[in-house]
Amino acid sequence: MTFEEFVHSRGAALVRFARLLTGDEDRADDLVQDVLAKAFVQWRRIVRADRPDVYVRRMLVNANASWWRKRANGELAVAELPEGAGDRDIGTEIVERDRLWRLVVRLPLKQRTVLVLRYYEDLDDQTIAEILDCSPITVRTNAQRALAALRVRTPRPETETTR
Repeated sequence: MTFEEFVHSRGAALVRFARLLTGDEDRADDLVQDVLAKAFVQWRRIVRADRPDVYVRRMLVNANASWWRKRANGELAVAELPEGAGDRDIGTEIVERDRLWRLVVRLPLKQRTVLVLRYYEDLDDQTIAEILDCSPITVRTNAQRALAALRVRTPRPETETTR
């Protein structure tokens, strides 16, 4: 598989993954561009690794983690939108998805990455472990902790009980 074929077939999925991983469309686009530039230089070695998709996703995860470690990243994460930004009339499903995503973004990076790879990218534990360079047990542990944290932070809907 050539680099061009890989980008043509997997480019959109890599951008989607990066957007979910970073929570920021512009930074995700930059992240994918930087990673693909590095992958292009190493493409012969990457394609010999038998699973270039896993290798490039690992590069994205590592690049995202490195970006957060840099002091000069210059961006501040905010928990709430500015006043007036949520005044639009949008559907309940979108509101719930946004509320849940805000909770996911507050998770530690490793837990958030595991959830994105599992539930958005629909990857199995073994593949996620390869991408994150850890064991499948570590993947399951991070997923379990992330879901437990989300359950604690998510209010239960009011249910009526009739007797």
